[in-house]
Formats: sequence, structure tokens, C-alpha cells
Amino acid sequence: MLESTNRYATASREFMGKAYQYLAENDLPQASEKGWGATAEMVKAIAEERGWPHRSHRLLFDVIDDLVEETGDPELAALFERAHTLHINFYENWMRPRAVRRALQAIQQLLTKLEPLVAAE
Repeated sequence: MLESTNRYATASREFMGKAYQYLAENDLPQASEKGWGATAEMVKAIAEERGWPHRSHRLLFDVIDDLVEETGDPELAALFERAHTLHINFYENWMRPRAVRRALQAIQQLLTKLEPLVAAE
């Protein structure tokens, strides 16, 4: 595993822990952004390992699309899109606490699916 890949994967885990801390504090914008950050960092870890470009939001969507093709798992895209709603919520703060909690649970599902792909090709 590349050192940069490991940094992205580690950041993903740290962000996810912080997301739940912020949720417990009812800081929904920060919980949302950390959930999105956890997702983005794990996607970057996979892309980095494969040598795929990943330096923009559009490219992260491309990586997920390629991973759906690679794995045959369309749920990756649905869960990623769910995570992206949290990025939007960081700016808009329109989601209720239980909606943020459900979205974080969806992100946890996504991370569980993505983590084994970090070093797989």
C-alpha cells in the first residue's frame, strides 16, 4: 500500500469518528462535513492506489462510477450520493439530527464496502 493511500484511509477513519462526536454535540453541519470527508478520503485512497485521478468532486464521482463497474455493486453509487447530501448539508444545514444519523449510518455501510478495495486491484 502506498504511503499516500494509507494517509487517505487513516483520515477517513478519523473523520468518521469525529462525525459521530459532532452528531452527539448536535453540531449537524460539522457532523455532516466530517461524514462527507470520511467518504471522500476513502474514495481518494482507492483512486490513489490505482493511479486514478481524484482531485475534484467530479473525479470522485467518476471513481465511484468506475468502482460500480469493477465490483458490479450499484449500491456504491447510491451510498456515495447519500454521503454527498451531507456535504450539501454542511452549507445549508437543513437536515434534522435523525436524518444526519441515518446518512452517517449509510456512509458507514459504504466505508465497509470500500475499505477492502483500498489495496485490491
